[in-house]
Amino acid sequence: MLLSQGQMSDYKGAALMIDALPTAKALLADRGYDADWFRAALAARDIAACIPSKANRKVPIPHDTVLYRKRHRIENMFAKLKDWRRIHTH
Repeated sequence: MLLSQGQMSDYKGAALMIDALPTAKALLADRGYDADWFRAALAARDIAACIPSKANRKVPIPHDTVLYRKRHRIENMFAKLKDWRRIHTH
């Protein structure tokens, strides 16, 4: 687990944890993780990056949109966990 400042950029936190990533086929992440060095670090570990390009990228990098939609389910799971915690500790 890594706790960071609230205003800290997502990909800066990823730099601290890149070596701790488990073996995986793909990494689903939002636009906050769109950085060339991060994509290269994932490629070096044979992990496919499923990250949409930021709007300011001159040449957008394609990503698997079908796989990226599954990220929504993960976000919903965390939202439910937060709700259950709120009910539990209320």
